[in-house]
Amino acid sequence: MVYAREREKTQAARIALIEDHATVRQALAFVLEREPELEVVAQAGSLAEARRFSDDLDVAIVDLGLPDGHGTDAIRELHTINPKCAVLVLTANPHRTQFARAVEAGASGVLHKSTPLEEIAEAVRRLIAGEALLTSNEVIELLRLAGSEREKDYSTRMAILQLTQREKEILQSLAEGLNDRQIAERLHISFETERSHMTNILTKLGADSRLKALVYATRSGIVEIR
Repeated sequence: MVYAREREKTQAARIALIEDHATVRQALAFVLEREPELEVVAQAGSLAEARRFSDDLDVAIVDLGLPDGHGTDAIRELHTINPKCAVLVLTANPHRTQFARAVEAGASGVLHKSTPLEEIAEAVRRLIAGEALLTSNEVIELLRLAGSEREKDYSTRMAILQLTQREKEILQSLAEGLNDRQIAERLHISFETERSHMTNILTKLGADSRLKALVYATRSGIVEIR
């Protein structure tokens, strides 16, 4: 973690950067420091380092892909110690679900990492001025998406709990690239029994293909891709 040197910027807004790529972090700090009303007071490359931040920040710029956790954890923790701190998220992930989860965690805005640095600085100035980076309709849409994704995750976890040990063994074998007959031979069961188990797996997980069932199982940590 890097703290800026003390300078005569008594009226400057205090900015913190949480970004694991040092070159990106340094470039962003350089651009922000050119603005007389902004001061980068702390930088961190991990969630652990960010947890040592002080509680008198005005804006935090947070990368979602941290090496020791997810940026949404940093957002929640920042708001716990300082509810007034505005959070601007930078992410390389184009999926809207990531945007939704960031807003649900308390982010005031989300920008893709390809956004020019000058536009990021402008977004910071807008947040300090109390402007909204997202319209009410955008926030509502993102919160609905986050809720929907959370329900899906919950349903998948509940479905995973219904799997028997034998069904988990079949999924693990599938993850290792075995076909139906090879799985049956490995587990010393008939081909018909293996097919019956596979049908039950798809039904329990609500999956319409073996690939989707495998994705669900991998995300839930019950199988390992080797």
